[in-house]
Amino acid sequence: MARRVTLFTGQWADLPLADLAPRAREFGYDGLELACWGDHLDVARAAADPDYCRARRELLAAHGLGCWAISHHLAGQLVCDPNDARSDAFAPADLAGDPEAKRRWGIAAMQDAARAARNLGVPIVCGFTGSPIWHLLYGFPPVDPATVDAGFRRFAELWHPILDVFEEQGVRFALEVHPTEIAFDIVTAHRALDAIGRREVFGFNFDPSHLKWQGMDPVRFLDEFPDRIYHVHMKDVAVTLDGRSGILSSHLGFGAAGRGWDFRSVGRGDVDFEAIVRALNRIGYGGPLSVEWEDSGMDRAHGARESCRYVRRIDFAPPDVAFDAAFER
Repeated sequence: MARRVTLFTGQWADLPLADLAPRAREFGYDGLELACWGDHLDVARAAADPDYCRARRELLAAHGLGCWAISHHLAGQLVCDPNDARSDAFAPADLAGDPEAKRRWGIAAMQDAARAARNLGVPIVCGFTGSPIWHLLYGFPPVDPATVDAGFRRFAELWHPILDVFEEQGVRFALEVHPTEIAFDIVTAHRALDAIGRREVFGFNFDPSHLKWQGMDPVRFLDEFPDRIYHVHMKDVAVTLDGRSGILSSHLGFGAAGRGWDFRSVGRGDVDFEAIVRALNRIGYGGPLSVEWEDSGMDRAHGARESCRYVRRIDFAPPDVAFDAAFER
């Protein structure tokens, strides 16, 4: 049986969930991956109020939709980020300009996300971790390896108390491996796992787009972490290097001419999704395929609808018998 196809609501948080749900069903989705901002899911309320969670479920069910993951990327970013003015909008307004207050709020919000997921009956929370060392990516001025080691220790120090709550609630955390996070490629994903003692509660939200534009093979990531793929985002990207553009994007915003890469509607970029589906079958992933739609050059309703169709067409179940078994006696 093919996997469920869901829509991540982060790019739709300007719409009330009551308005988005019927549209998502009309687009063809089986469910929603609820973002914990806008009005889609209030994690503090969901952590404490089972009736609120029941109402969220009933709203989705009224439109034939389910929910198998929630996401709190913005709060997670605050846990390890330097928390300058760029992230002021991620936390309550009265915390703006106070990095440590934002950090404390982010930690509490991620702990509440685990409790909210439990009350919703959802097994996975996706999100970011932030990173205290992302700004040290390039090796000049020279970076002492001990400083990088300390960054991974700081990540573990901040995230262990969060992961303790996830374990208590029977919910897993899936980090979206992504630039500006503690893990942004295969090597740093291994280091992040080692830093937290390879706790089973911590795994990955596989998003091929962020790997592809960095020059990695997304399938290789699946093969390296077959038991840690807790959720999957279907998201595409096109690398547009032309001899003038650069892979670091030249401080140009998404959709700007001259960028070296940009996100694309699913199936319209460079990601080999058939190879990914084959790898997901190989590692036994049976969870949802969640469309995270981003494309600066396309209407989002058109993109969400065609992305759903594309994912259904490209997905297929693993075999239940070897194709050459008929030749055996």
